[in-house]
Amino acid sequence: MAYVIAEPCIGTKDTACVDACPVDCIHPKKDEDGYADSEQLFIDPVECIDCGACVPVCPVSAIYAGDDLPEKWAEYQTKNASHFGR
Repeated sequence: MAYVIAEPCIGTKDTACVDACPVDCIHPKKDEDGYADSEQLFIDPVECIDCGACVPVCPVSAIYAGDDLPEKWAEYQTKNASHFGR
């Protein structure tokens, strides 16, 4: 189960998770199209290798393993996948 970025990321978009990710599955990056327009970052569920490297570096605790995602933010699992057309 891939990791999911949830509601606490909205408005924050701290990219420490992008730097920590060994497989480059978190987007948009600061230098990518759409970064300024996106209200949060997203994890590609196909590219994510479930390593968890992004979790401890998130300053707002917005990243969860899919199975641990709080029910109140369940829609973020679909939101992350949809961002990548999955």
